[in-house]
Amino acid sequence: MEQIKTRLNLLRETMRKAGIAACIIPGTDPHAGEYIAEYWKERQWISGFDGSAGTAVVTLTDAGLWTDSRYFIHAADQLEGTEIELMKQGLPDTLEILPWLATKLNAGDKVGVNSQMFSINSYSSMKSELKMSDLELVSIDLLGQVWTDRPSLPMSPFFVFDIKYAGKSTEEKLSLVRLEMKKAHADVFVMSALDDIAWLFNIRGKDVDYNPVVIAYALVEKDKATLCIAKEKVTPETTTYLQSQGVRVEPYLAIYNNLKNIQTSNGVLVDGGKLNQSLFEAIPEGCAIRNTMSPVFKLKSIKNEVEMNGVRRAMVKDGVALTRFFMWLEENLASGNLTEMSVDKKLYEFRSAQENFVGESFGTIAGYAAHGAIVHYSATPETDAKLKPENIFLLDSGGQFLDGTTDITRTVAFGQPIEKQKTDFTLVLKGHIALATAQFPVGTRGTQLDILARKALWDLGMNYGHGTGHGIGHFLNVHEGPQSIRMDENPTVLQPGMMISNEPGMYRENEYGIRIENLVHVIPAQKTEFGQFLQFETLTLCPLDRELIDITLLTEEEERWVDDYHEKVVASLSPFLNDTEKKWLDNKCRPIYDLIF
Repeated sequence: MEQIKTRLNLLRETMRKAGIAACIIPGTDPHAGEYIAEYWKERQWISGFDGSAGTAVVTLTDAGLWTDSRYFIHAADQLEGTEIELMKQGLPDTLEILPWLATKLNAGDKVGVNSQMFSINSYSSMKSELKMSDLELVSIDLLGQVWTDRPSLPMSPFFVFDIKYAGKSTEEKLSLVRLEMKKAHADVFVMSALDDIAWLFNIRGKDVDYNPVVIAYALVEKDKATLCIAKEKVTPETTTYLQSQGVRVEPYLAIYNNLKNIQTSNGVLVDGGKLNQSLFEAIPEGCAIRNTMSPVFKLKSIKNEVEMNGVRRAMVKDGVALTRFFMWLEENLASGNLTEMSVDKKLYEFRSAQENFVGESFGTIAGYAAHGAIVHYSATPETDAKLKPENIFLLDSGGQFLDGTTDITRTVAFGQPIEKQKTDFTLVLKGHIALATAQFPVGTRGTQLDILARKALWDLGMNYGHGTGHGIGHFLNVHEGPQSIRMDENPTVLQPGMMISNEPGMYRENEYGIRIENLVHVIPAQKTEFGQFLQFETLTLCPLDRELIDITLLTEEEERWVDDYHEKVVASLSPFLNDTEKKWLDNKCRPIYDLIF
């Protein structure tokens, strides 16, 4: 990999001139996005590693790439011959980045980072830890000096997200945000998160993969709102809409001058977990900083009724597409021509035939047999497994519709499943049902419910390593906070209107993986003398594989839940299917007692 070595040499030469002893290069962008534009893929450019998670570190004599177990094999292959050492995060003998730097550098050395790529909180934490080792953190854009042929930023026009889908106008949303700003004693709110901006201003675009967002910054003040965006992306239609909502449009990088011109008497609200350090450094020092969770982050997590009606329409469309896909899969499996990548492509075809389909909500995980045990597996031409009428298949996929965002995982048997597979699947199903049927008091956090999804597995000494549930955007990011259901503590309480996934699983390395995922919606339950209780409405519409269920492990209540769920699937999808498709779906959703005979 001579090209990577040449780039490392260029970077080191620039570091020497600037008096920088080490450079940290994350796989992030200035907007704290999960998916980023090619323009900002600095870590990939300097290292050659293209995984979704990882950080490169370059000193004048050494270089390392830190990534997690999902990418150990992939990263080792891509780093071979580059002189960059693979640092396997999570292993006992692997030092984390800052302790590693402390062993490589001398007291007084400077560590350079592009402050656009680090949040306020992460930058502050790094600075403090490096200082304990007598190392200095410096904001400097070194890659900007050496990566001279980087791709351009995307310039496709964005579009207005119609209120018939959004449910609230930008004016209405700005009023809600200003109320939250008042509570926080803030005069100015600085925004950089693309999904927050898309939600607040009712705009959508195609600037990054999977998430329909637009690259922009924004400022909200007591009496005005400013959207900073490349002029090439603005059309007469979007200009007219934004002006009608009281929004000024300025160039993308005008955000810096806007920040510098804030009156020092003002309180400035920033979300330290999202806003990048470069923007933070542009705020006048005299301003009172209110570092707290973005009010938009909280507001957009609670879907209005228009949004939820759209989500329900999207679930029907997704269910119809999946019905047709699984029918096709059954009919063609024996051909021996299907692979993980080819079925992924076919599923896209079925989804794209549905009205208001815009694209996938994330990269499909199609894991056959042992590949299903790799939680974030992504098939490549090198790993693309052929599907056979044996073992089991895990399919995690989702769609972006104007109506809403979907995310679903189904595990299906190819051939007769063995007893161990049926037991494993049924234990996961028991956890899924326990969470789906939970009733809990107002004020409950997702952390408190996580045990419901795991108990059946824990009772037999099993577990899974990922979270049980993540928030979902409305025609926005498929992974959206602040709510979650996971073992890690999250202080966010579950509130009516929140949408979240229910996806327990279990994985046997080198054998198979199982996950069952539906999206659910928090709604009111009963009110008693002990207060108001909440529950979940299951939104996803797709059969569970009855062949993988061991009915002897289910209670009567769990059996009833499966039957009720399947009845809902049939009733919701049948009006949109032809007679052959209806017959197939009816068969897949037969009452569970049929499994006894």
